[in-house]
Amino acid sequence: MAEQRFYATGKRKSAVARVWIQPGAGRVIVNKKPLDEYMDRETSKMVVHQPLMLTGTHGKVDIFVNVHGGGISGQAGAIKHGISKALIELNPEFREVLKRAGFITRDSRVKERKKYGQRGARARFQYSKR
Repeated sequence: MAEQRFYATGKRKSAVARVWIQPGAGRVIVNKKPLDEYMDRETSKMVVHQPLMLTGTHGKVDIFVNVHGGGISGQAGAIKHGISKALIELNPEFREVLKRAGFITRDSRVKERKKYGQRGARARFQYSKR
């Protein structure tokens, strides 16, 4: 009999995370490396573990993640989003808790593009009257 695996996709900024969850010992593997080896910032690790702590599944499920695009912070957010969606696949009762925490909603904030004739997205060149 095949093991039960649950899949979901998480996105944040320009990062995309493909997440698989299965019952296990609590391992988190990101791009074939343990989470501690892949992410060095404690805040990023904390962000990844938030949905697990909230639902009480920390240490009870193995998580395998393929993530690409963006930086470490965006990737952590994408993984959090993917884990949240996969946990709902695992147990639909988690939906209410995760929804209230705002983990199911994709954080749509992305960097605004630079406009022509300007220094940045909103910044203008200094205006000189004289």
